[in-house]
Amino acid sequence: MPDTDFGSALLKLARAAIAHRLGLAPAPVIPDDPRLHEKAATFITLIKDGELRGCIGSLRRSRELGDDVMHNALAAAFEDSRFSPLTADELDAITIEVSVLSEPEFLDFFGEEELLAQLRPGEDGLIIFSGCRSATFLPQVWEQLPEPRQFLAALKHKAGLPTNREVVELMAARYHVQKWKETEQEAS
Repeated sequence: MPDTDFGSALLKLARAAIAHRLGLAPAPVIPDDPRLHEKAATFITLIKDGELRGCIGSLRRSRELGDDVMHNALAAAFEDSRFSPLTADELDAITIEVSVLSEPEFLDFFGEEELLAQLRPGEDGLIIFSGCRSATFLPQVWEQLPEPRQFLAALKHKAGLPTNREVVELMAARYHVQKWKETEQEAS
């Protein structure tokens, strides 16, 4: 199955899981594709009227790809604390994006300037850790925050870390994604 067909299968699985939870469709069936049974980490992003409507994902490969897509689609639709749960009336208005993450690669750096120098805008997703605080941005976030210093400051803010000074004992890992986004025809 070419990547576009594979991506289409992932998008259909995410939409079917949400539709089923809303009582609008039968339970989704994971297609018979061995790739869907490999452990994977995914993020599901929901967009409505050009604005974020939900985004939840996994950083660890703890579930099979098909299960992870369905789990995160439901979480993005109904459990993202920034939004009220998705309603049946909204389903046709959302566009779904599925991102499959590569294995994170820890970065070696001494100080934030060295970290900033290693970032590849538009390419890297980034996870930061400091003590028990952590946060991630998908590579797609570079579209809104194209400057590395701005990107890192917003990610530190998301993690609840001070943005105006260097964080001691900051660790970071980067990853890449393969992503697919519904077209308007697929969304409705």
